[in-house]
Amino acid sequence: MELFFLILLIGIMAAALGSGYPVAFALPGAAIISIFLAAGAGYLLAGNVDAFFHSGGPSQWLTAGVTNLRGVYFEVERDTLIAIPLFIFMGIMLQRSKIAEDLLVTMAQLFGPVPGGLGITVVFVGALLAATTGIVGATVVAMGLISLPAMLRNNYSQTLATGTIAASGTLGQIIPPSIVLIILADQLASASDQASTLRKVLYKDATGELSMPSVFDVASASAGEMFLGAFVPGILLVLLYMAFILVYAIIRPKMAPAVPYEGERGGKFWGNVALTLIPPLTLIFLVLGSIIAGVATVNQAGAIGAAGALIMAGYRLPEQKSLSTFVPAIASIAALLMITFALSSYQMNIKALLSSGGDMTGIWIGAIASVVLVVSLIWSGVRVLRIENTMQEVMVETAKTSSLVFIILLGAAMLTAAFRAFGGEELVRDFLNSLPGGFWTQFIIVMLVIFILGFFLDFIEIAVVVVPIVAPILLAQPDANITAVWLGVMIGLNIQTSFLTPPFGFALFYLRGVAPAVVKTIQIYKGVIPFILLQLTALGIVGYYPPLVNYLPTRVSLLSESAPPPRNPKLQICLEDYVHEQLKTNKDSVLGAIAAARSLDYSMLPDKMVRDLSGAYDAADSAITTLDEVWQSNAKVEAAAPEFRPQLSAVRDIQGEIRDLERQSEEIRENIRFLDVEENLETIAVGEARRDEIAAQIEALQAEIPDSWKETYSNFSALLNAESKARTIYRRNADRSVEPVREFLAVLDANDAFVALEGQLAGLEQTIQTADPKAAEDAIKEVGSAFNAVNGARSVNSALSKARSKMRKGDREATLKEWQSAMEAFAEQVTWRGVAKERLRPGLEAYLDSMAETLGARQNEHLTRAQALYIARCSADHRDLSLHF
Repeated sequence: MELFFLILLIGIMAAALGSGYPVAFALPGAAIISIFLAAGAGYLLAGNVDAFFHSGGPSQWLTAGVTNLRGVYFEVERDTLIAIPLFIFMGIMLQRSKIAEDLLVTMAQLFGPVPGGLGITVVFVGALLAATTGIVGATVVAMGLISLPAMLRNNYSQTLATGTIAASGTLGQIIPPSIVLIILADQLASASDQASTLRKVLYKDATGELSMPSVFDVASASAGEMFLGAFVPGILLVLLYMAFILVYAIIRPKMAPAVPYEGERGGKFWGNVALTLIPPLTLIFLVLGSIIAGVATVNQAGAIGAAGALIMAGYRLPEQKSLSTFVPAIASIAALLMITFALSSYQMNIKALLSSGGDMTGIWIGAIASVVLVVSLIWSGVRVLRIENTMQEVMVETAKTSSLVFIILLGAAMLTAAFRAFGGEELVRDFLNSLPGGFWTQFIIVMLVIFILGFFLDFIEIAVVVVPIVAPILLAQPDANITAVWLGVMIGLNIQTSFLTPPFGFALFYLRGVAPAVVKTIQIYKGVIPFILLQLTALGIVGYYPPLVNYLPTRVSLLSESAPPPRNPKLQICLEDYVHEQLKTNKDSVLGAIAAARSLDYSMLPDKMVRDLSGAYDAADSAITTLDEVWQSNAKVEAAAPEFRPQLSAVRDIQGEIRDLERQSEEIRENIRFLDVEENLETIAVGEARRDEIAAQIEALQAEIPDSWKETYSNFSALLNAESKARTIYRRNADRSVEPVREFLAVLDANDAFVALEGQLAGLEQTIQTADPKAAEDAIKEVGSAFNAVNGARSVNSALSKARSKMRKGDREATLKEWQSAMEAFAEQVTWRGVAKERLRPGLEAYLDSMAETLGARQNEHLTRAQALYIARCSADHRDLSLHF
């Protein structure tokens, strides 16, 4: 019956959407109706409202839906959605201020003489508008009104012209900042958590281990990472569009003729080009550049974009322009430059400056600049409000569009809860897991379903309904080990086709609404076909080469101030690859540095320090040897993997089927265990018979597992364990090769602080002899604490601790003896500290410098640039983890 109500849920939703019922109400309505019908049927037919739910009951799943609704607004972790209205405001404001029109006209003059130049112009402007507005409807309408008549006047093919405009208008869905990417990031954040849980269960079932190493875990995706990941695929799509138009124009010049510019290309022309291009390009740089540089979050970048769009509208909307028209824009630019100067030149922490009495000049510059910037925004806002009431219209349109997005998100949360209530998620998981071919078969099926859904549903509906169901299943697969960012960008590229695919492609409707009557609808449909194929081509390229998506987010993350430390578990394999590559060329210099450090004269040091430093050099030699063993072990694993992997896959499939059958058997047992035997004898008998059938199926499946499997698995596990052990030993030795040296240099750095305590230590003699015992004990404790805070002064502090103990007993003579021991330890340290700083410090610093790029990498505070770039390239590819599961 659960399957019946699942079909009913989908049927109600499809019928409501097909009849034109608003999406915002069709999604939650279908969920609520199906849940209530299932509860009513359960009460009438089985006397239990929970009877026809896969698990739980109606109250649980309605509550789950409400919880999901609340989560959209009230979870702190989901604050990324705040960026949606900001980017919508930016896009609508730029569209209403005729920035798109200026771009199209100016760029047509610039690219017109090139074959297919008008078409290339439309693509170029579409990409710029995508990076500033992201609003498909506004972009398609604007370009349709402005460029389509010009293209038709210049004898462009109707199919090429309409296809170019419709396709270019959809670039805003994949080129950041994009609302689609923000929604996908939000959905993938929760999907990653579910996938992590699924993978941990899979690891436990496969290995029997209770905890999974963090290096095997699923990483989440933020909106900023999605923007970075989509940047290169977006540019790729633009280049494919341009290349197609150029080749088409060269092959069939009559269909896309060049349009020579009849005016003069003088200073006025190039000044107009600069004035048209520089402001939107600057806004793109501020919005995307602030995210890429790690200066701003997505929400903050959205606020920057909204403010920039308002200032641009402030000087573009007035018909009569004078110098005063540009005053707010000039003032805002000056304010930003002043803020940048203050941040780079002065200490801007007000609390620290007030407490230390520092220079407040930077604070005053920043405060004045902030006031100027706020005045410029208010000035521009008032001007935009007065000119045709544009501000009010933009705000109302922003509110409408944002409300539409959020209401659909809320409704989708209810629908997803109902889908899970009737076991839909498990059905999808079981179906995908049963497909031959592993992850890639599952992925292609999901992409195909999303592509087909794009013929009928809007991108938001696909993102919020399909992604929560399929993303956890795909992300959990260890054989592909894809990143959430890559999956999100792939889905985003796929969803983008929904705007072009008939019968409900919204870009087609937008263009049809503004196209002249001479352009037939069939021409529009034919025109988008090549661009749909280009989108699918881009999808294939990005799918085949994941670094196009993964490299940029990883690079930015590893080079940022908040980069993970080199000891982060997820970085270790790539970091060890880097060290291995470095040692191939620099091994002799590293060995030379170890020998040079070992040959230094340590005779002035205490024996323990000598042993620690000598142990560091021994560990360095061992680390080099062990790293070679890591590669030998890895080579053995790689050699055995091709033969082992098919066996592993086959056995894991069988074991998965066995687990599913065992789960079914347990569910039947739970359903019949509390039934009255006399009243439900037949039901119990059917259940027990079904359990017997399942037991027989399980036995048959277990018989399919080869008898040699345990030995095969044990032998391969031994190879994996050998590699893992070698890596662990290498990491331990690599750490030990530099830690004692760093600690010793920290001791030498504390020389001045150590010597400065001589007066306090010497003054204790008089205190011990004459002061009250309690006061003397407190004085000894205070001096001991001061020595304890100095690196390497433990021997002095230890003697003072003994002196304090003797003073507590009132034995002044014994206390003086311990104090004398402390003085002797102090004098001894003063002697070797000074000599060691002069003789040993340069050589030990040279040793650490030579280790920084290799064995000492894990102990650095941050990755070096070379290390970060190498790890970014290394981790951009998806690494198969199936051998560990």
